Amino acid sequence: MNEVRGKVLPADDPQVVRVRRVLGRVAAAAGIEPLQREIMLRVRGYTFEWEANVVRERQVNAFCLPAGKVFVYTGILEVVGGNDDFLATVVSHEAAHALAHHSNERVARDKSGAGILRNLSYGRMQESEADHVGVFLMAFAGYDPDQAPAFWRKMGQLGGSRVPEILSDHPSDERRFKDLRVWAKDARAAKRAYDQGRVVPAGR
Repeated sequence: MNEVRGKVLPADDPQVVRVRRVLGRVAAAAGIEPLQREIMLRVRGYTFEWEANVVRERQVNAFCLPAGKVFVYTGILEVVGGNDDFLATVVSHEAAHALAHHSNERVARDKSGAGILRNLSYGRMQESEADHVGVFLMAFAGYDPDQAPAFWRKMGQLGGSRVPEILSDHPSDERRFKDLRVWAKDARAAKRAYDQGRVVPAGR
């Protein structure tokens, strides 16, 4: 972690400002109660201290700590380019890991002595859940969820030394792409219903 901190760009760097702007919109979306119900987030009683940082590193990667601190590598920003919908895909996916408490689940699983294959299976399940939650987050944050499958397909096509570390335990087959397309459609429909006031508040 100290090695990462030594490469963190200053807060006034344009890349940091951009990532923090996107995370701010995603974090606000995560606080929408009807969305929490839609994607079954269990966040009541939890406090997330959302903060985005950019790490100067060519590695194509990003991660989020349990408390909500997101780290995005400049290597993945090169893949994102100027597309904020692509950036929202990355940020929402990482924020989803924190919102779904995946780190706590991994710790519990490691303590249980689960084997490598079982851990890999759980890892892929968590990544799929982060895909699902992330697509809804980006839609409610005002980004285009249809860009999510396009971004992940682009990531999967990187070759050689540019193979993304972020994909190491991710289901990267055609089913994943198809799932994302379905979830993007569902996310758009849910956001439309919310905007039109067709979502009944909790307790009514």
